Amino acid sequence: MGWSPGSESEWLTVGQAAKYLGVAQSTIRNWSDSGRLAAFYTPGGHRRYRRRDLDAFLERSGPGGRRNGPLVLVVDDDPSLRELIRVTLEAAGYAVAEAADATEALEAATGVEPALVLLDVVMPGADGWEVLQRLQERHGAIPVIMFSGKVDATTVGDAAARGAQLFLGKPFDPLDLVERAKQLLPI
Repeated sequence: MGWSPGSESEWLTVGQAAKYLGVAQSTIRNWSDSGRLAAFYTPGGHRRYRRRDLDAFLERSGPGGRRNGPLVLVVDDDPSLRELIRVTLEAAGYAVAEAADATEALEAATGVEPALVLLDVVMPGADGWEVLQRLQERHGAIPVIMFSGKVDATTVGDAAARGAQLFLGKPFDPLDLVERAKQLLPI
């Protein structure tokens, strides 16, 4: 017998579930680990998701069956900072998708277009500037707030010249970030 009851076609992997919900794989894992999204764990420790559980999650997540508020994509390689930003934004009424790097960011933006992107400049692999360019190529003008621990006049000017609406230096106050997000994307 297989690893799960029922038809295997009703079960999705983490990647398939993330694509189905239009979020990053790390977001699906976080939702599973926190108990917000039901998951089955195989004997090998892999997560599997029933399509009907994903549909139920979408239904209870807000109006229109998608999320509570406008979708904000948070892209940073620091999981603690992503979590802090996510919690703060969700408390303010936004829906949040997370990505740890360029690949996850572009995956998350494939299924559902974010209404706002919060994007770190310095990440492993492709940097935030490349992610910004690719998002603009795919979706046109999406409001973007760039941030980095390395702040100088050139970086701030580059952010505006490349199409970002705002640049913040790290560390920043998460509540200030929410207020700036509200200016670009009112709830």
